[in-house]
Amino acid sequence: MVDADQTFVIVGGGLAGAKAAETLRAEGFTGRVILICDERDHPYERPPLSKGYLLGKEERDSVFVHEPAWYAQNDIELHLGEPVDTIDRTAKTVRFGGDGTLVRYDKLLLATGAEPRRLDIPGTDLAGVHHLRRLAHAERLKGVLAALGRDNGHLVIAGAGWIGLEVAAAAREYGAEVTVIEHGPTPLHGVLGPELGNLFAELHREHGVRFHFGASLTEIVGQDGMVLAARTDDGEEHPAHDVLAAIGAAPRTGLAEAAGLEIADRAHGGGIAVDERLRTSDPDIHAAGDVAAFHHALFDTTLRVEHWANALNGGPAAARAMLGRDVTYDRVPYFFSDQFDLGMEYSGWAPPGSYDEVVIRGDAGKREFIAFWVKEGRVLAGMNVNVWDVTDPIQQLIRSKTQVNTESLADPHVPLESLVP
Repeated sequence: MVDADQTFVIVGGGLAGAKAAETLRAEGFTGRVILICDERDHPYERPPLSKGYLLGKEERDSVFVHEPAWYAQNDIELHLGEPVDTIDRTAKTVRFGGDGTLVRYDKLLLATGAEPRRLDIPGTDLAGVHHLRRLAHAERLKGVLAALGRDNGHLVIAGAGWIGLEVAAAAREYGAEVTVIEHGPTPLHGVLGPELGNLFAELHREHGVRFHFGASLTEIVGQDGMVLAARTDDGEEHPAHDVLAAIGAAPRTGLAEAAGLEIADRAHGGGIAVDERLRTSDPDIHAAGDVAAFHHALFDTTLRVEHWANALNGGPAAARAMLGRDVTYDRVPYFFSDQFDLGMEYSGWAPPGSYDEVVIRGDAGKREFIAFWVKEGRVLAGMNVNVWDVTDPIQQLIRSKTQVNTESLADPHVPLESLVP
């Protein structure tokens, strides 16, 4: 079958899906490309939703992956606001949930992303309870933060992960009072461990953020539909006008599960199980982005990565694999964050318990340093804080799997490039 006779369907209108469609055309595919989005907005990028756009420093149009006209110009059949509710693997069709329209595919890419985890406590139906995942959420939250800042209002955030901390920083810049409730002992404990988690706690405290560690929300108290306070399981009550649930995201695997595709176990983050070519258990169906769980040869484990770079790179990799190209998806996980005057980039994978020590190069007190998570002399991950243009050598060190001298690793006078074999 020639390209022109084939139909490639992409379900999911985020960065991974949009970049996959772009790559199919860039690689010369001449068949039908159908991109199906359950949101009414054109495909957009998510980092600005908790960073520049939320702060009012970026315009709404800046979040979109392509100009709206790009899709028609590249013969991409774009369906907005039309969720898919069924995959029939035998007939090789997907069905729109709205009017039941069936679309046949030769290859299918699932880039359905993730959705915010919900608080399962009383009071979550109040008007002042928020999540942040979609553009509509960010638009609403932007107005809420501005109002809280004007009125000296209180925002309670459940969860001290990346989204929780970025929104906390934005809220303080608007002038709102902020309390963060976190069940762990530090912010970002599951990602950075206690050593670096404390650094972020200190940063936020310096800017007026209050933390309540070792506790979880048990109830949001309201009156006449409005939030008044948030209660925790240790008996504390915190004043609140609004509450943000930032307790993580769950992969949107329902469509894949109903179709009988293999799903990764929860210990590895759930998600649709894929191989190194991002193929699911059905060779004509691929998955990419937040929803895909792939075996990473470098770390010898199954990973599900929710960050921007994974969508940016995973979508094109899946597109090339759908075209029969020789693809091995083994990118080093990467993400970035901006909070107050701190900018950082993180490469690698080093959950607590996987490393022996954290090596610091630079001045952590001034928040200008690189941290390395090291096991038996091998660099598993690196985070540069207010130090730039070092991502490539950090990732090269991780990929090399070589043992490095930790004294040299900590010495800013030793070029990182010289440590890469």
